[in-house]
Amino acid sequence: MSQAVSIIERNESGNIVATYGQTLAATTAFSSSIAGLLTSRAVLQGVWCTFIAPGVIQSTSEVEVNIANYSVGRIATILFAYRFGPALEAECKKYRFLADIFNDSAMLMDCLSPAFPRAARLGLLCLSGSLRALCGVAGGASKASLSVHFAKTGNVGELNAKDSSQETVISLLGMLAGSFVVSHITSPVATWITLVLLLVVHLATNYKAVNCVAMRTLNRQRTNIVFSWFQETGIVLTPKEVSKRERVLEKSGVLRWGNSVIGFANVGVPFATVLISLIEGDGTTGSFDHDASGSRRIQELASIFHKEKYLLWPTITSRRSSSFSLPQVYICLKTGASANDQVRAWGHALNVAKEFSRRRSRGENDGYYERIGLLQATMDEMGKKFADVAKGLAEKGWDLDTACIETRSGFRVAVLDGGKSYAVSSTDLRDKPVTDGVASTAASDTAYREDKKVV
Repeated sequence: MSQAVSIIERNESGNIVATYGQTLAATTAFSSSIAGLLTSRAVLQGVWCTFIAPGVIQSTSEVEVNIANYSVGRIATILFAYRFGPALEAECKKYRFLADIFNDSAMLMDCLSPAFPRAARLGLLCLSGSLRALCGVAGGASKASLSVHFAKTGNVGELNAKDSSQETVISLLGMLAGSFVVSHITSPVATWITLVLLLVVHLATNYKAVNCVAMRTLNRQRTNIVFSWFQETGIVLTPKEVSKRERVLEKSGVLRWGNSVIGFANVGVPFATVLISLIEGDGTTGSFDHDASGSRRIQELASIFHKEKYLLWPTITSRRSSSFSLPQVYICLKTGASANDQVRAWGHALNVAKEFSRRRSRGENDGYYERIGLLQATMDEMGKKFADVAKGLAEKGWDLDTACIETRSGFRVAVLDGGKSYAVSSTDLRDKPVTDGVASTAASDTAYREDKKVV
């Protein structure tokens, strides 16, 4: 059963406004409880039981199904936590709603299982079990982040205890109502109509509940909204205003200006990813002019960002010849990069993608020197505006101490100041060789060292 979200937002005066959220949470848990009973009945109808003695039942098939479900579910839990673990806090609203989608999809598969033969039924039930396992990981982790958000005075334990008590009461009432529903709805058509109606109510109330949560941390999507709005109007939005513009199911890595996608960005990438594009080009415009050595290009890029805790480089990953191909911005974080540095890096990448797309739409050249000039121009612009943005964010109640930009375990690079020039250090090149002539020059002039950051 999915876990309900209790909205305990406060108004500007600090007063708790909990009635609306509690109603959503109660409706969610109530409908989910009844739907769970309907799906449990469907599963039991498909299980083959063998009577081996009067009054004794050996549920052979049920034992096999439970073992398979448990095994597949545990494997799914491990793989999901490994792949998406770092993103669960940064994108807690997204994964909180996805947990409900996983749970309701599992219910639908359980109800479909009696219509399939025994072998196919086992596979379907294993799939539904894995979805429930994903629901447990995504729902539990995202609920923990939401609990920290709602516990304004640090009373996380008290909040979780009261929320669990409320959920228990609502689930009990749902089971009592479900007993009545199950006993009176027996035909397949009526069962499906009731189930679909309950799941629609469940997802709709959860979507409404998640959508109205105003998180104070800056993840990728909220940074896009804040920076693009500030560039257009000069106003820093509050968390509540940003929540009204958020998309619950936003694609990861999107650079969005208003409602328009202007590019994509990867943060925490190894420096070798940047180096390959920096030296070889991006495959759409061909290789850059090789009048400058690889080491010189590294030094030029590092000199632009020598005062920052990040490096970034724009490229075009699409093979299409269209001039409107969206840019891909690679962001390398330096050792010691703070949450504030990550926000600045993402905001800079947004500005780079905006200007890069504008120049490409006008048919302007986008070679190496043009991109270097673009980075320098946008860096100067960020230097003038970011202080005002950071001050406005602090005044509007944003949390700038919690890092929520990275959604995967990333890398950290160290930049060595050799006195006359800057050199990026990274050992990642040993695993990702580039063109021999240029790579040997870069490797001879620059020492490489790169650390993997475990999130």
